[in-house]
Order: sequence, then structure tokens, then C-alpha cells
Amino acid sequence: MSECDRRNPDKFGPISPTAGHAEPASIRREVTRTYLEISSLTHLVPGRPPSVSATLHRIDPCTVDVWRALYRQIGAPWHWHDRDLWDQGAMAAHLERPDVRVYRPIVELGQAWTDAAGFLELERHSDGSIEIAYIGLDQRVLGQRLGGWLVAEAVQTAFAWGAVRVWLHTCSLDAPAALPNYLARGFSVTRVETYYTTVPLT
Repeated sequence: MSECDRRNPDKFGPISPTAGHAEPASIRREVTRTYLEISSLTHLVPGRPPSVSATLHRIDPCTVDVWRALYRQIGAPWHWHDRDLWDQGAMAAHLERPDVRVYRPIVELGQAWTDAAGFLELERHSDGSIEIAYIGLDQRVLGQRLGGWLVAEAVQTAFAWGAVRVWLHTCSLDAPAALPNYLARGFSVTRVETYYTTVPLT
């Protein structure tokens, strides 16, 4: 899932200084953002198993450095940038909240195992819902049917944590397979909106 303009200045805390750094060339784009939810574990459609062995592990505790490394690694191709503005204190406070949990898949690739294959952050809200705040895979493990598996694992983990419903949003900056994957797993669209944002020129 991409950033999809998650920006909310009231949430970030102090912004890290950027004086003296040239801004990268960017372009303003219209983006479609789609909200989806799954209201019961019985609605989940797991899909085909991945073609490699994979397990999902919670990172507990999750340090700021580990979180930022995964965020950059997994999110860079999909313009994940808004939490770059959070300073160390704001990020540490967020990760220490009992309503936030961070996971990563560990995947067997041939004779090797990697613990940097993906990234998942769940956030529990006051209404009992759990948001899939971030979810994604490293580009190097694509094509192994891990996308559907990871979404199913996220949903199962969220309901096991006590979710009354699981929701997320994605947008047209995300991977083309993201929205079809969520729909195939049993998510339903609850709202669609458009907005404008700036993205780096590629």
C-alpha cells in the first residue's frame, strides 16, 4: 500500500530540518484513493499459497531504526515519504503505543532465508477496527504469490488481535496489483475519492 497522501500535520510532531538541501524535481498528479474493509474473518479468501516458504513475525520491540529501514526499503518504489517528516521522538512514541504492531515476513529463497522480504504495520483504533496502515513486499520477492499470502496473514492477524473489522486504503500510486489483490481477498470498497499530490519525477 502506498502513502496515498496520509499526511496530517497535527500527527507528526516536529519536522526534521531540510535547509540547504535541494528539493527533487516533482510533478503534481491527480490520485484516486480507495478505502476497503473486511468485516468478518469468514469473508477472507486466502487464495493460492505462495511458491516459497514464508512466515510472518512480529518485531517486538520495533526500534525506530529498524522501522525506518523497512519503510524505505519497501516503500521507496511506491512513494512512501510522509513519515520521513516524523522526528525520532515522534516515531519512537508511535511505535511504543500498545495499539501499534509491526511485522515482517521471513521468506525462504533457495538455500537462504531473508527477514527483509516485506513490511506490515497494524494500528488499532478506538472503534475496535484495525487498520492495515502499511503493507508491502520487497521488489526482489515479487512473483512468488506472496502478495495474496501477506494480505491474508495481515487480516488473520488483525482479527486474532480482536478486530471488529479490518480496513485499509490504497491509491493509484500503489502497485497495479494491490487493489485487485485486496478485492480478491474478500475486501469490499467503502469509499473512493480523488486528490492531488506531488510525486518525484522518474
